[in-house]
Amino acid sequence: MQTPTTRAQGARVEFYRKTGKIHPRSVSGRYDSLRWAMVWITQIVFYGTCWLSWDGRQAVLFDIAERKFYLFGLVLWPQDAMLLALLLMISATALFLVTAVAGRLFCGFACPQTVYTAIFRWVEERVEGDHIARMRLDQAPLGLRKIALKGTKHAIWLAIALWTGITFVGYFTPISELLWNLGPGELGPWEGFWVFFYAAFAYLQAGFAREMVCAHMCPYSRFQGVMFDRDTVTVSYDSARGEPRKLRSQAASRSTSAATASLIQNTASPRGDCVDCSLCVQVCPTGIDIRDGLQHQCIDCGLCIDACDEVMIRVARPTGLIRFASERELAAPAASSASTSPILAGLLRPRAMVYVGFLAAFTVTGIWLVAERIPLQVDVLRDRNALLREATDGSIENTYTLKLVNMLEAPRAFRIRVEGPAGARIVGADTIQVASGSVLPVPMTVAADPVAGLSGAQEIRFHVEAADGPPTAITERSAFLLP
Repeated sequence: MQTPTTRAQGARVEFYRKTGKIHPRSVSGRYDSLRWAMVWITQIVFYGTCWLSWDGRQAVLFDIAERKFYLFGLVLWPQDAMLLALLLMISATALFLVTAVAGRLFCGFACPQTVYTAIFRWVEERVEGDHIARMRLDQAPLGLRKIALKGTKHAIWLAIALWTGITFVGYFTPISELLWNLGPGELGPWEGFWVFFYAAFAYLQAGFAREMVCAHMCPYSRFQGVMFDRDTVTVSYDSARGEPRKLRSQAASRSTSAATASLIQNTASPRGDCVDCSLCVQVCPTGIDIRDGLQHQCIDCGLCIDACDEVMIRVARPTGLIRFASERELAAPAASSASTSPILAGLLRPRAMVYVGFLAAFTVTGIWLVAERIPLQVDVLRDRNALLREATDGSIENTYTLKLVNMLEAPRAFRIRVEGPAGARIVGADTIQVASGSVLPVPMTVAADPVAGLSGAQEIRFHVEAADGPPTAITERSAFLLP
């Protein structure tokens, strides 16, 4: 019977594993190429979109001061918060779907932490050399060469981080205006704070924290496990094919005599395809051994697959010893494994279809809201200080304030009419000019004739129609008080 002490000695839980600084080895292959393709795509979008113009203004701009979000020809206001909520729900559902089907695929290829870490490591490799040269440089005593190399690397890192901070703030302040103010040092306090804060954040996260963010700081790595099942496709080591590992000839020649090595080869059981070269560990950006099984530090970048496939080709063995596979696929006999793509098989299971259904529903709803969106908002506020008054001609008057929000970036004219009891009508002008992208409060008086049998609050409707531009119409209800 196991005591608590023996159980604790047999299975120790580590909440933090100190691995030291990781210098991953470079590798080439299809997943490395795909990863760099995603780096280029994401950074072209990020660094380039803020320079696009649309109708004389920046195409994508979060104008916090004016409380507007410009997205090419679409101008969103705080009243369009539902669209933002739908966008967040679409993003979250898409992430959940990808996780349920293919694990941390987003982390390995599109996460900003992964992207900028790859960029910073590329700079480090070009300046300091390959992984061995970098380790030797770290261990070398401080000297002119080390100071020059480290200084050059950090200067490039700081330049990339600073431009990243400027670009980030350029989505909230027009980028041309931001750069103009940056030169003479006329940045506003908040602009200056966020430029340098985001630059420092990128510099520290991608230059120093790196894999610690993925392993210890990111909450996604911790709760992703509850979204996995036996059909989730992740980077996996085929232990049934790879174990027991072959004895490497070089290691054998160093540690044993030729006779001992021969005896081991003659008496040992048949060996697996894994040659225990440890390249899968050397190329891993988080420093784990994928052969130990699924670990929360794994970001599914696929670099260990590229390294292992290269070795398998060299030793004339089939590739795929490490590959994207599900637990069910690895447990199935090779002869009975299905020919269907594991990603497709993962998409067709009920759990994934639920995510697909929610994703489709949110997307269709968002498209419908944008298509049916009316670029006008009307709020009717009744004057509560004067409930009603009797005019000289005997009619009953109620006063209101109409708040008209013109959501288009062009001035517009709106015609207002009322529909209510006893021939309700507007006293005064019924056509209002509203400036582009502005909120206009309009005082308005409505008169109606007293009618026998009608008293108290009666429903009244305000119909607001565009007198120019695209057809726009809104109807708002309020109350008209009769004596």
